[in-house]
Amino acid sequence: MRPKLSTGLLLGSVAATSLVLAGCASPSDSPAAGGDLLRVVASTNVYGDIASRVGGDLVDVTSIITGPTQDPHSYEASARDQLALAKADLVIENGGGYDPFIDTLLAGITTSEPVVVNASEMSGLLDGADEHADDEDADDEDADDDRAADDDAHIEGFNEHVWYSFHGMESLAEALAAEFGALDPANEAVYVENYESFIGELAGLEERAAELRTTVEGNGVAVTEPVPVYLLDEIGLVNLTPDAFSEAFEQGADVPPATLRETLDLFSAGSVSLLAYNEQTTGPETEQLREAAEDAGVAVVSFSETMPEDGDYIGWMTDNLDALSQALG
Repeated sequence: MRPKLSTGLLLGSVAATSLVLAGCASPSDSPAAGGDLLRVVASTNVYGDIASRVGGDLVDVTSIITGPTQDPHSYEASARDQLALAKADLVIENGGGYDPFIDTLLAGITTSEPVVVNASEMSGLLDGADEHADDEDADDEDADDDRAADDDAHIEGFNEHVWYSFHGMESLAEALAAEFGALDPANEAVYVENYESFIGELAGLEERAAELRTTVEGNGVAVTEPVPVYLLDEIGLVNLTPDAFSEAFEQGADVPPATLRETLDLFSAGSVSLLAYNEQTTGPETEQLREAAEDAGVAVVSFSETMPEDGDYIGWMTDNLDALSQALG
């Protein structure tokens, strides 16, 4: 068994204590590891970067997925990955079926019990999906038990790409600050200060998104995969892509001809003003969508699932907003 972070564990209790220490928020030796840094393992470099922002000089972060050639869905973990998790104080996983290799690695740990932070749970975005799944499974008495027993499975109706939600990442950063403070009480004020600095930058992204929303809200958008949909929602775009297209492509199945035709018609009919293109997962169907968009004069903006190797979360999302603003301006 491993500890799961409760969705109710946020920063309120930490902040109350840390306000007293705010005037002296300089790092102290960490009692959590005898003065050593807190060891953090993140499934992807997105979460590794956010952990580094919140933990600052007090954490040692290892990210397993660090580049566009690695697919979290099918990643085969190594003995080195297993050793890193066995030594970790805290592990960050995306959850929602996105990075199942993390749960496999955690199940193999017998010598320690790292704190596990599930970004999908912390984001607050699972609530609507859970309600949707409960509605669909109302007649299945074993459905809830099945979902609880299979944490790695994709959750029906849930878009697991939660790092494209600014609000979701604010909640994740808050949870990390709380957990770091619990592991290292002597420095909890530092973690709160770092968290507040990070969300200040997130607020800047939200302001830019709100400005863009005033000019594009209600416009239709098509996506090859739902990777950036939370960001597109943030600026007010409406995803008109048939669910059957995204589901088939994500599952590696052939897109039904009628579904492909329906999706292509979005461009010829002038229903969408943008195609959001996942550049890390392509195929004949996505290329047809790109060609249809270009033929119809519809802007195409490329997105990626993983953060650029030499980038950081704020800079990456700034670039995405820049690209959207240029394409839709």
